[in-house]
Amino acid sequence: MLTINVAVLLVIVVVLRLRRRTESRSRFDEKMTVLIVLALGIMLAPTDVGQGIADFLGQLVSGVSQAGQ
Repeated sequence: MLTINVAVLLVIVVVLRLRRRTESRSRFDEKMTVLIVLALGIMLAPTDVGQGIADFLGQLVSGVSQAGQ
């Protein structure tokens, strides 16, 4: 039996939506893309991958802010 991870499916949908041309998007289309990306973020946040991404981004921001001082 084939199972599909919903987070992987959302990643595919986001990539396909973002590959489209910018000038052909309506406001509704842009809002829908934002909602899909938010749903993806909520799904990834509690996972190990989400925590790893958050830790990496935290270290990156910390390094950039220390370099600016």
